[in-house]
Amino acid sequence: MEVAANCSLRVKRPLLDPRFEGYKLSLEPLPCYQLELDAAVAEVKLRDDQYTLEHMHAFGMYNYLHCDSWYQDSVYYIDNLGRVMNLTVMLIMFNEELGNPFIIIHSISLMNAEEHSVTALLLRIEKEELDMKGSGFYVSLEWVTISKKNKDANKYEIIKHDILRGKSVPHYAAIEPDGKGLMIVSYKSFTFVHVGQDLEENKNETMSEKIKEPLYYWQQTEDDLTVTVRLPEGSSKEDIQVQFLPEHINIVLKGQRFLEGNLYSSIDQESSTWIIKENNSLEIFLTKKNEGLTWPELVVGDKQGEFIRDSAQCAAIAERLMHLTSEELNPNPDKEKPPCNAQELEECDIFFEESSSLCRFDGSTLKTTHVVNLGSNQYLFSVIVDPKEMPCFCLRHDVDALLWQPHSSKQEDMWEHIATFNALGYVQASKRDKKFFACAPNYSYAALCECLRRVFIYRQPTPMSTVLYNRKEGRQVGQVAKQQVASLETNDPILGFQATNERLFVLTTKNLFLIKVNTEN
Repeated sequence: MEVAANCSLRVKRPLLDPRFEGYKLSLEPLPCYQLELDAAVAEVKLRDDQYTLEHMHAFGMYNYLHCDSWYQDSVYYIDNLGRVMNLTVMLIMFNEELGNPFIIIHSISLMNAEEHSVTALLLRIEKEELDMKGSGFYVSLEWVTISKKNKDANKYEIIKHDILRGKSVPHYAAIEPDGKGLMIVSYKSFTFVHVGQDLEENKNETMSEKIKEPLYYWQQTEDDLTVTVRLPEGSSKEDIQVQFLPEHINIVLKGQRFLEGNLYSSIDQESSTWIIKENNSLEIFLTKKNEGLTWPELVVGDKQGEFIRDSAQCAAIAERLMHLTSEELNPNPDKEKPPCNAQELEECDIFFEESSSLCRFDGSTLKTTHVVNLGSNQYLFSVIVDPKEMPCFCLRHDVDALLWQPHSSKQEDMWEHIATFNALGYVQASKRDKKFFACAPNYSYAALCECLRRVFIYRQPTPMSTVLYNRKEGRQVGQVAKQQVASLETNDPILGFQATNERLFVLTTKNLFLIKVNTEN
């Protein structure tokens, strides 16, 4: 069995600013234009049988507004009359029934030796009737390629149809520019379940994958961790061996190694213990040596367990997320606001997404070739910077937001750190009602919108035209980063959000708003 290479993302230190002091609220008005639509947006409502969190992630947060990668200020959407608005459409003579409704999450057009093909990645959420545990739903990614084989004909046919399956909607999924690979960022990993026409041959193997559940569940407080393991029927205390070491754990069930590895941080082995519950489960209690430290994973590199998030902890920490930015139109200018200090703000890591991974799949072998464990580097958004390259993805690193450009042709350095949005990883965590996130392709600003009305813009630091001093340290400030807020004159929900170098496009059910962000041109 081939093993994927374990990789890491290399941060470019010159792109980081350890002295960044936060965003200053700017009251400069932003030009905003409103276009009333002659027909409403074709909004898709969730059905009664689409009730899981994955349905909400896939369909409820769907961005109805799309940007033309080759012509920035051209956006398009579909209205309820079935029209594709503001887009020149090239029709392809292809019509094939592919089953249940799906979302096209990425597609590319390829020309090879005068043979044209289109490769698309389709996302569905489907029901597995034999899965009696959990929600019974799984996420399907279908990698479909249609091609015009005969140059003299104008008919396209499916030449590739492979399926990946997982248990969570991917944060990011994109096909490489040459169509030979695929990259996915997701909480739960994806695997191919059939290749071409080999579905029947792999039926028994894939059936076991569909109903597989986590090996263990774990949760934590500031002081300790609790691990829950479902025991086989008829298990007794004599069948269980649990060994605690300061930074290591070893669990053996009926002579078989169940879980072994290095813990994320140190524990007090003398205070750690375990019991067998009446519901035939094993509960292990681990006491943290470093109280208050949030663990992004239990055993380093292990993905067999599932973390149960404590929502009460998240709500408590949320109150301490506001000092880097302000939503008040008249904040107190005399109030001291300390500069962004990573050592003081590590507590914000309570908002990490369950540990995600970045995987690269080879299109020929359908094997995982590269894996990056993202840990607590929360996924924020993706953006197309160069239409000839794959979409970039933005991750939270400590308090900052870092933009990464995939390069499928560079096997040794496949992901390049190309830009940093200072303190934005921390700032966005305070926006509880945020819906869409984006940035300009030239990195000049980042923006996010809430479900209703408000749009927040965070500009990169620019040189000051006047002399400004830091009151606390008494030194001159050379540049300032601005935050701006735009309120849309509508109560309709925001359905689409796209950013270009000059403008923000915001789509509601009845209007399209254009916010002029950069007015120099």
